Amino acid sequence: MQQITAPELADWLADEARPSPFLLDVRENWEYETCHIAGSTLMPMNTIPARIDDLDEEAAIVCICHHGARSMQVAAFLEHNGFGKVINLTGGVHAWAVQVDSTMPKY
Repeated sequence: MQQITAPELADWLADEARPSPFLLDVRENWEYETCHIAGSTLMPMNTIPARIDDLDEEAAIVCICHHGARSMQVAAFLEHNGFGKVINLTGGVHAWAVQVDSTMPKY
């Protein structure tokens, strides 16, 4: 699995010449409601096995959580199930709030 930093992801999302990745937020509803990266899709970690068919195996998927641990587990699960372009956001939304968007709430 690949890793990406918050600034690297911000650059990717800002690059109109590059197709945007699917942003998969695996946190709980209340966490997502507190803060999230624009354009991300909420799919709590415990729902991934039942919803795996909702994901595109060919798409670049960036897994996101609070600090990067849960998303790393989901990324490993997706890789194990045949997804080839899985990327973990190192440091999660906390890193995004600290390094990219200082207006994002932290928790």
